[in-house]
Amino acid sequence: MNPNPQAGADVAAADAPPRSHPRAFEPVTLVLTIVLSVLGALIGIVLITSLGVSPNTAVIGALVAMLIGRIPVGVLTRMRSKHRQNLVQSAISGSTFAAANSLLTPIAVPFALGRDDLVWPMLGGAVIGLAVDSWVLYRVFDSKLLPATGSWPAGIAAAETIKAGDTGGRKAAILGAGALIGFVGALFKLPTSAAGVGFLGNIWALAMFGVGLTVGQYAPEFGFDLGARHVPHGLMIGAGLVALTQALLLMRTKKGGAKGAVNGAGAAEGPAADGPDADGGLTVQAPQLRRGLLEGMGLFVCGAIVVAIAGGVVGKLSLPALVGWVLLAGVAAIVHQLIVGLAAMHSGWFPAFAVTLIFLIIGLVLHIPTVPLALLVGYTASTGPAFADLGYDFKAGWLLRRDAAPWRPFEIEGRRQQYLAQLVGFGVALVVVAVAWKTFFQDGKVPPVAEVYVTTIKTGLEPGTMTTMLLWAIPGALVQLLGGPSRQMGVLLATGLLVATPQAGWMVLGALVVRQLYTLWRRRGITDAEARKESDEQAENDLSLVGAGLVAGSSLNDVGQLTKAL
Repeated sequence: MNPNPQAGADVAAADAPPRSHPRAFEPVTLVLTIVLSVLGALIGIVLITSLGVSPNTAVIGALVAMLIGRIPVGVLTRMRSKHRQNLVQSAISGSTFAAANSLLTPIAVPFALGRDDLVWPMLGGAVIGLAVDSWVLYRVFDSKLLPATGSWPAGIAAAETIKAGDTGGRKAAILGAGALIGFVGALFKLPTSAAGVGFLGNIWALAMFGVGLTVGQYAPEFGFDLGARHVPHGLMIGAGLVALTQALLLMRTKKGGAKGAVNGAGAAEGPAADGPDADGGLTVQAPQLRRGLLEGMGLFVCGAIVVAIAGGVVGKLSLPALVGWVLLAGVAAIVHQLIVGLAAMHSGWFPAFAVTLIFLIIGLVLHIPTVPLALLVGYTASTGPAFADLGYDFKAGWLLRRDAAPWRPFEIEGRRQQYLAQLVGFGVALVVVAVAWKTFFQDGKVPPVAEVYVTTIKTGLEPGTMTTMLLWAIPGALVQLLGGPSRQMGVLLATGLLVATPQAGWMVLGALVVRQLYTLWRRRGITDAEARKESDEQAENDLSLVGAGLVAGSSLNDVGQLTKAL
């Protein structure tokens, strides 16, 4: 006889397929979301100020939610639902990136410049940047520009961790082994997450990423410091301009493209449209993509106006210069988020610092005064990381919801609940940063990237910097054009050169070689085309689990760096 029939009923309900998606504001989910978001925000600001990194805490959130779901106490068993776990991991990862990258780093720029009076105005601008950043991603995720079928490696890691905890078995064993290898490798300073990414993404995009990482690592040994000469920045300018042009082309509505179009947030009507593989599985069509990006641009410009007024830019610039500043800030914000988002989708790495530095250099070339330039840099830096992180979380949710029926309404509602959960995480991050920034900054704990921005603003540019960047923009544009919008080869090449993490290139390229060899090995002796296709799909599934495990293990090690920072 069951001594606690209510608990047994709750467990059964958690295991049953849900008729509707769990809500972000359910009491048990909301309380856990707030508590873990506080933890995530603290982890983020401690690590960004001490080590200069911001870890992905999504796996931590998923693991904690799974453990709580195993406690046989009343409503806590509801956390056995993989969809509630997805909401919690979305919130904690969102609070981490929001606190570290989108809020603390921007306000550190005026502080490092010696203008404490501009910290609060900059925080207001950063909040606007963060809010618009997440809103745009919510509107355009699963479009041709940012499809759910894209790699989004950290999202795969979070989803596979949740699924492994839910089902166990062979998949859990493979994922666990990958996570152990990833964790141990990271302990020995090996970028195992890079190897994990190599098992998950587009081969062409990752090959260019690996080449960029390798060249960026070894070029200084041959007396050619690419970063000091701003070669990667030039490549990113060229690749970024072509990528933006490609994005604009994706916004076009083809003839007949609006048929069966979207309902509300992008749900197509009619039973034939349901299912993640129907019509390419896209829930956001070209008109919605276009509207989302245009809304984002308008909102970013409005945010720039607020920053200009609150930060005193209005009194320092002439009217034409002020209009130019506002437009540059709006364009910089949306370009920054798109480049960072595309790089994150394909590689799991995002060059937020480097792309912000590009706009800083443009500001120096335009002779923007020191304070307006610092505010421009802070506002630009507030966008991008949360955009990428929300993409990871939506990818995780998309994978967890793939078998729902009917799929499309469940997917759209699940994505909305994830967005609401992340807004809770953002709100918690704002409170934590507002309370803690003065203590951290007065103790000398300022994000290293903010100090680099300020140093660059004060020292200015070496002669010929912009010319060099424009010359290198040409090959960057050509590579991006050659690869097309689905591969983003130019953006990924520039990303690899910019991050240039030691040994990461070998990890990515080695994973690609293993990926090909394993696929060929599984294919041996199979002549039937259908059987070969099935074998290749199974190989991809196995390697995806290994890759997800490596990324998850590396993320756990990153969070473990908290003890070192403290």
